Amino acid sequence: MDANPTRRTPLVTLAIIATCIVVFVYQLSLTAGGGDAALERFVTEWGVVPAELVRTLRGGHVLSMETATLVTSQFLHGGFFHIGGNMLFLWIFGNNVEDRFGRPQFLVFYLVGGVIAALAQVAIDPDSTVPTIGASGAIAATLGAYIVLFPAARVTTAIFLVFFYQLIEVPAVVVLALWFGIQLLDGLGSLGVSGSTQAGGVAFFAHIGGFIFGAAMALLVRAAGGARRPPGLSVG
Repeated sequence: MDANPTRRTPLVTLAIIATCIVVFVYQLSLTAGGGDAALERFVTEWGVVPAELVRTLRGGHVLSMETATLVTSQFLHGGFFHIGGNMLFLWIFGNNVEDRFGRPQFLVFYLVGGVIAALAQVAIDPDSTVPTIGASGAIAATLGAYIVLFPAARVTTAIFLVFFYQLIEVPAVVVLALWFGIQLLDGLGSLGVSGSTQAGGVAFFAHIGGFIFGAAMALLVRAAGGARRPPGLSVG
C-alpha cells in the first residue's frame, strides 16, 4: 500500500475494478458452462488479436469490432493471479492519479493509455494470432503518471526472508522504476524469442508503451500547470 492520501473517494478506479471483476466472473461462468473452448471463443472475440487488427486497419476500417477490442480487451483477464495483481496495483496507485487528474479526465486517460499500450504490443508483433487481454497496459500508464506526479510518495513493501517477512516503506519511485526496468529488460530479451514477443504470455511491450505514455501525459499536465496538488494534501 502507499502512504499517499486522497481527497475523495476514487469512484472511477472502483468502477473499473468492479467491471473487471464482473467480466471475470462471467469468464468463469463460460468455462463452467462450455469448457475452455467457450472461453477461448470469448477471449478471441473481445481480446486484441494483432494480425486481425492490422488486417482491419489496412482495409481502412477504423471503426469496427476489431478496433473496439482495443478497449474491451482491457476488462478481460487470464486467471486469478492476473486479475488479482492488476486490481491490486490499480487500487494502490490509481486512486491517487484519479484524485489528481479528476474523475472524467482519469477515465479518458486510463482507457486511452490501454489503447496505446495495446497498439505498442501490436506494433512489435503485428503477425501474432495470440489474443492480448488484461488491464495491465492501462495500469502501466497509471504507474507512469504516478511516478511523475508523486515522486516523493512511499509504498509499503514486503521483504521475504525464507519463512519470515518484513514490511518496510520504500520510495514509490524506486519500486516503479524497478518494475519498469524489469519490463524493459524482459521485453528486449523476448525479441530474440522465435514466434512471439509475449514471452510466458506477458505482453511486455504493452507495459512499456503504457508506462511511457502515462509518464509523458503527466509531464505535459504538470508543465501546463494542471493537476496541482490541492492545499492540505501531504505526501508521506
